[in-house]
Order: sequence, then C-alpha cells, then structure tokens
Amino acid sequence: MSLKLYRSTNGPLVEHEGRYFKVRASTWDGLFNATDLQARLMQAPETAPEVDFPAPDRLLPPIEGQEVWAAGVTYQRSKTARMEESKEARGGDFYDRVYEAARPELFFKATAHRVAGHGQAVRVRRDSGWSVPEPELALAVNAAGQIIGYTIGNDMSARDIEGENPLYLPQAKVYDQCCGLGPGLLLASGPLPPDTPIQLTILRDGKAAYEGATALSVMKRTPEELVAYLFRDNSFPQGCFLLTGTGIVPPDNFTLQAGDLVRITIDPIGTLENHVVSPC
Repeated sequence: MSLKLYRSTNGPLVEHEGRYFKVRASTWDGLFNATDLQARLMQAPETAPEVDFPAPDRLLPPIEGQEVWAAGVTYQRSKTARMEESKEARGGDFYDRVYEAARPELFFKATAHRVAGHGQAVRVRRDSGWSVPEPELALAVNAAGQIIGYTIGNDMSARDIEGENPLYLPQAKVYDQCCGLGPGLLLASGPLPPDTPIQLTILRDGKAAYEGATALSVMKRTPEELVAYLFRDNSFPQGCFLLTGTGIVPPDNFTLQAGDLVRITIDPIGTLENHVVSPC
C-alpha cells in the first residue's frame, strides 16, 4: 500500500487511498526523521482528521532543514552531453572517466530557500545563455542514511557555464530558485521498479517545445550506492535529498525562456510543474 506525504501551509498531509489526512507533527524535520514513520502514517485514517488537498498556493516543497545534493553522469546520455558541452575547455575526458569510475560524482545542489515546489517558479541565471532543466528521481534520505521515500527533482543547469570550465560547476548549478522538488514524497516500501519511466515536457506558449523520456533501468548506478557514497564521512542531522542524475537532455540548440513551463512526471510519484522566470 503506497502512502504519499505532502507539506503544506497547514502542516503535513498524508495521502491514503486517494484521501488526505492532516498529520500531527511538531515539525517537518521531526516527521522526516521519525523511526516509526510508515507505521505512524498508516494509522492516519483512524487517528487524524480528513482534509481536502491544499490549493496550489498552499502546497510547499517537501523540504525544511534538509540539504539537496545531486549525482552527475549517471546516465550515458548525460555523459555524452557533458563531454560535448565541455570539449572546447578540454574537459570532456573528465566526464567519461567519472562515468566509468567506481566513485560517483556528487555535488551540493541547494538549501531549502533555493528550492521551488510544485507550481512555483524556477529561474535561469542572469549570466547564462544556455540553460536547461534536468528531470531526475530524487531520493528522500533520513539522518540515519535510510531511503524513506522518493520525489521528483528538477536540477536546473546552466550548460554554457559548466561547459566553459568544469570547475565552474557550482555556479552552473547553485543559485536562487535553482531546484524544483515535489509535489510530495512517495514513501518507500522498497526500490522503484527498473522500468519506472521519467518523462519531461517543456511547454512554450502552450505547445510542446521539447519532449523526452527515459527509465530508471538506464541509470548506471543504484540509489543505494549513491547514498552510501554521500554518507561517507558526512552527516545530515535533518536528512537530505539526493538527485540521481538525468537521462534526458534537450538538444544543444535549445535553451529555456521566461514563461516556459517544465513538466516532469514519474509514475507513481506524480507530476512536478515549474514555470520559468528571468533574473530579477
């Protein structure tokens, strides 16, 4: 039986067989790291009041004190794109070596204030002329290093900045509104099936400007492997999210524009939508 957990302005909600119940919790962080999370939420239909699903402006990203990290070059398509964008900087070989190495590429992505939830805006950098979304499965990991659930991540990326020099990766990846996360958490009862699809649609003026799809089976590394490396000599007192890489990369002549709508669907998690805005 699948459970979904949402964060709203009225507190956490759990979805149970298409019905929504308000969860009694002092903080989102405390709930995120509860050792009895699954059992506690299973009791919601008997112990918690039933409520309506929150209006779009009351749904918050499923993050509070957690950090967001990301894994790179976990798909063949991502490796190819990274090698192509950085060839003039003579950095292409780096990505081939990372793809084949035992140690994955892991990098810091965002704190909560940089994250946009479902229906909120993501941003392109003012100094980038080539930016794309990266649709990814996001792992929700508690402080003990256990995968407690899954959500959808949008790893906004300035490809021209990263391609100029791989050492510019933090500037290409980390800035205000650089990450979409949501709409909620599908609580883990085990790993997602390998054939789980990831679909990306970018709408411009109401029409599809780009569409792409992949599946988890194409990802080279396992979620458990990525989490194990992230937690090596590292601690996350409130837990963290780990984006697992992308297998969908728009063509080199495509860049996001203000007004675009980025729609990412991963069944059975749901759909994350973010509209794109220009720099202030």
